Amino acid sequence: MAKPIMMLGCTSDAGKSLLAAAACRVLANRGIKVAPFKAQNMSNNAAVTPDGLEIGRAQYLQAIAAKAVPDVRMNPVLLKPSADTFSQVIVNGKADPAISAMPWMDRKSVLWQHVTTALHSLQQDYEQLVIEGAGSPAEINLRAGDIVNMSVALETQADVYLISDIDRGGSFAHLLGTWACLAPEEQALIKGFVLNKFRGDPALLGNAMDWLEQKTGIATVANIPMYDHRLPEEDAFRGSDSFVKGELNVALLIYPYAANMDEFDPLFHQQGINVSVIREQQDLSKFDAVILPGSKNSGASMAYLKQTGLSQAIVEVASAGKLVLGICGGLQILGRQLKDPLHLEAGDFDGLGLLDIKTELASVKATSQVQFQWQGGVMQGYEIHHGQTHTTAKVSEFLQTGNGWQQDNVLGIYLHGAFENAVFMQWFAERLGHDLHTQDWHHVIDQELDVLAEKFARDSWL
Repeated sequence: MAKPIMMLGCTSDAGKSLLAAAACRVLANRGIKVAPFKAQNMSNNAAVTPDGLEIGRAQYLQAIAAKAVPDVRMNPVLLKPSADTFSQVIVNGKADPAISAMPWMDRKSVLWQHVTTALHSLQQDYEQLVIEGAGSPAEINLRAGDIVNMSVALETQADVYLISDIDRGGSFAHLLGTWACLAPEEQALIKGFVLNKFRGDPALLGNAMDWLEQKTGIATVANIPMYDHRLPEEDAFRGSDSFVKGELNVALLIYPYAANMDEFDPLFHQQGINVSVIREQQDLSKFDAVILPGSKNSGASMAYLKQTGLSQAIVEVASAGKLVLGICGGLQILGRQLKDPLHLEAGDFDGLGLLDIKTELASVKATSQVQFQWQGGVMQGYEIHHGQTHTTAKVSEFLQTGNGWQQDNVLGIYLHGAFENAVFMQWFAERLGHDLHTQDWHHVIDQELDVLAEKFARDSWL
């Protein structure tokens, strides 16, 4: 097996995930059997593998880029924040309550074995690994518990590339400072520096790269331009509060612990639809539809809606006959009541009462990929929820059994990724009185990955 390639960043959002995806597609297009790996990810944007296990959305995308089947070994530890000081810990694709309750710095002794087992197993099955770090390897206060950055680099003796977001400014200080915080044996693994998200004239860099190489002995191997793409971001979220006359205007509510927000990318990019991101109380009556996204803590999200006054605004827009759609946690919020006997989230709460359903959070989480025929087309997506929902005769089935319900103009579904299907996007537009040209988002993503790989290969150190 070839030496793993590892992407580390000076900061969060330096572009590690995107560059790892680019590297995966470049290598896959060369005929190399490649797989992504990230030991530990922290994100509420999760995906479900074909065998029903949770991994980070970024590693799922990287697997698609690698033309590989998404596999829990690619992300053995996933942290899903559900409170300011608490995250649910997903180990090998399943929630682990015991580890979730452990202090942060005590976890390495337990988690490291899962990381190395997954890592070496992938190395047996693939010719090349593209490894992504997390945050920055220079967080001195977190080094003792590290299972994702230099610990992995040393374990694999990877060729490490240190990435800086030059659009933020201070890149050369970031690169030099991060390198200086590493131990000598860690510095020896750094094969090159990468400037990412560059705008403007490269001549303005002057001799800064030579200066950096004199200080460290490491060359800057790439200066990658800012690139506008339609691929999902790991944590960043597209959207503005704009309202566009003449288009379908959809209000997407954003509350604390909103999850799996990348599933709305098709809406943001759909011609004829404008999505307004709503975080504060306002009159929603001008919008054609209102969407409540998933949530890692539905109770905390509901409390926020009450606090801001958005809860009343949702009730009013539903009473006016406008389409209201809740997805997963949003579905639970639209219901009458949620019971949380195991205190998995924020406890019991009363919902908006727009769907005559009740939900109870169970210890076993439903995680599965779903595919079925609907409205003359194919629907595919995934479920990922603790909730077990009970209905009454007042609601009718929507989508397929146990996956969604409708009560007049209010709908709730457990299916994530609905808008990625052209048939659902078409139904949504027609339901609002418009006929739009829609496309399957899975095909769009695959095309985007090929375009990304072409751009990356022009200035690639691989």
